[in-house]
Amino acid sequence: MKPLPPELESPTWLHGLTAFTTVRTHQGEPLLWPAHLARLRQTCAVLGLPAPDTDLPTLEPWPWGLLRLTVGAEGTFWGHRPLTPGPRPEGGVRVRLTDIQVHPQLAAHKTGNYLPYRLAMGRAGDAFEGWLVGPEGTLADGSRTSPLLELGGRLIVPAGGLPSLTRAVFLEGRDWSERPVHPSELPAVTRAWICGSGVGIVPVQEIVGEDWSVSLPVEWPRTDDPALVWPEE
Repeated sequence: MKPLPPELESPTWLHGLTAFTTVRTHQGEPLLWPAHLARLRQTCAVLGLPAPDTDLPTLEPWPWGLLRLTVGAEGTFWGHRPLTPGPRPEGGVRVRLTDIQVHPQLAAHKTGNYLPYRLAMGRAGDAFEGWLVGPEGTLADGSRTSPLLELGGRLIVPAGGLPSLTRAVFLEGRDWSERPVHPSELPAVTRAWICGSGVGIVPVQEIVGEDWSVSLPVEWPRTDDPALVWPEE
C-alpha cells in the first residue's frame, strides 16, 4: 500500500471531473480545431469547469499526431504524440456489440468518466472496436470511435452517443438522419463505418453480436481530406 500523493487529492483525479478532446494534427497543425474547441467548451460548462485555454502550444511537425487537451479545475493540460496506427486495414475492420452502457447523462460529452469505454474495448476481444449501448439497449457509441450505419438505403447516426466531429465532416452535403437503432436492426445493416480523430473514416467488414454476425461490403471513402483519411506516412 502506498500513500496517495497530495496533488491527487482532488475531484479531478479521484472522480474523473475533467473534460477532454482529442485532436488530429497534420504537420503540426490541429485539424477541426474550432469545432473541437466549441465542443470542449460545452462540456466544461456542463461540468462546471473553467473554460479551456485557447492558446495552443507550438506542436511538433509530425506527419500525423494526436493532441489531447484535458480541462480540470486546475486548468488546461495538453499532450501531443505521433499518430502511427500502422498500415491501413484495406479489408475493413470487425466491430463487436457489447452490453456495456454509456453514462445516461454524460454520453454526449468526453469526460474523465471513461470507464465504460475502457470496459467495452476489453469486451471487444480480437475485434478492432467495441460498441456500447444506451440505457434503452439501443446502439449508442464506440469505445474509441463513433458508428455510422447504412440502413434501408439511408445513412443513420445512432442516437445516444458523442457527437463525432470526424463523422460530421464526412456527412457534410449528404442525406442522413439520427435515430435510435435497436440491436435487432443490425443484421439488416448494408454498410457501416467507424469515425474518429485517430483513424478517420474506416469501413466495417463485420459486426459481431452475442449469437449472430453480419458481413458487410467494404467501401473506403474517396477523399483526401486530412481529417478523414487513414493516417499513413
